Amino acid sequence: MGLREMPGVLLVGSHPSSVRGVCNRTRTPVGGGVLVVDELGPELYDAIVTSAAVICARGGRTGHMQSLCRSRGIPVLRVEESALDALTGEVTVRLDRQSVVVGELDHAPRVLTDPVAGLDAIESICVVVTAASDIRSTNALVPRVEQVDCFFIREEFACYAASLSPIDSLRAGPDEAERYGHAIAAQLCAMADELLPGQRLVMRLLDLRSDAAAEITSNVELADEPNPEMGLHGARWLLAERTYPHAFRAIRTHLRERLGAGADRVSFAVPFINDLDEFLRLRRHLGLTAETPLGVFVETPAAVHSAAEFCASGASELFVGTKDLIQFYLAADRGNHLVASSYQTRHAAVLAALRQVVASSGETGVPVHVFALGADVDHYARHLPVHRIMMCTAELRQLATRIAADHR
Repeated sequence: MGLREMPGVLLVGSHPSSVRGVCNRTRTPVGGGVLVVDELGPELYDAIVTSAAVICARGGRTGHMQSLCRSRGIPVLRVEESALDALTGEVTVRLDRQSVVVGELDHAPRVLTDPVAGLDAIESICVVVTAASDIRSTNALVPRVEQVDCFFIREEFACYAASLSPIDSLRAGPDEAERYGHAIAAQLCAMADELLPGQRLVMRLLDLRSDAAAEITSNVELADEPNPEMGLHGARWLLAERTYPHAFRAIRTHLRERLGAGADRVSFAVPFINDLDEFLRLRRHLGLTAETPLGVFVETPAAVHSAAEFCASGASELFVGTKDLIQFYLAADRGNHLVASSYQTRHAAVLAALRQVVASSGETGVPVHVFALGADVDHYARHLPVHRIMMCTAELRQLATRIAADHR
């Protein structure tokens, strides 16, 4: 059979200009294969992280599992749903052409030559990771990226790595919630062991939407929400979950027992929060004293307008989650490819919101970290008063490698 090339849309890039592998349609781990699925979800975590590439028919650039792929350097190509059936045997994902070729190529595709952004204007980089190995590989870069002083992990990714079902554990009572907390803390300790002097680790507290939770929950019946993105998750879910404080207390206790004074290098941030009232209620719910640092994720327009209040009321730092913020500002679902053209990371309204949050720290000196896709780092640095950014592991690695090559 001759070669057949099918066009697609590249959702997540990587450094090589092409990736070759055998199609995996089983939804189970196949090392080095090309995972072919209709849509990415948390139930596919093990299959995703062992894949060389992913091909799907639905989703946008900044979905949660696409973010996992971006951290791991796993390219994701979206094709028409009707094209999935033709993807069998060996395929080559062509990043340079945003396509997939069925069959064996007898020549190497050209090397990508996108402009190289610089990091000179960036003072601090918080690297988004999914495992301890990501911290290790970042710190092993030659030359080392000196601005990397912080690593960030989502609690739900720590769950996936530990094969935990958080809802099942938390709803089984305080004892199981505490066991869950110890398991999460063990993941954090492994990451903390990889930190260099002057580096720290931040975990964003559990933010599992009901549709994602349903895929990994076995023993609890979950409500079927009509719009999970705007439903019961983030800070509002944490406030409603009675046993989560038991899990959170177990996390902090285990960290202190295992790391001693080094536990201060691990801190936490609140996801998907709207205003100061939620922030203060959540601090009380978690049993935190005024001296305990707690960061805030700014992901909604309401949070943008509350940013100055967060800073004045004890938030230790702000993290601007641009992926969610953009979809709410522009009313464009980041996981819906039908509105991908409306999801604009450099839209004037988005840039205005980012400026407002950065300026909100005022004289408090509260650090503000802005998440940026690799393609936006240079643009944000030049057009915003941004000196602290967040970016995914693999994108930083690609950028650092190309900067080093450019300076040779």
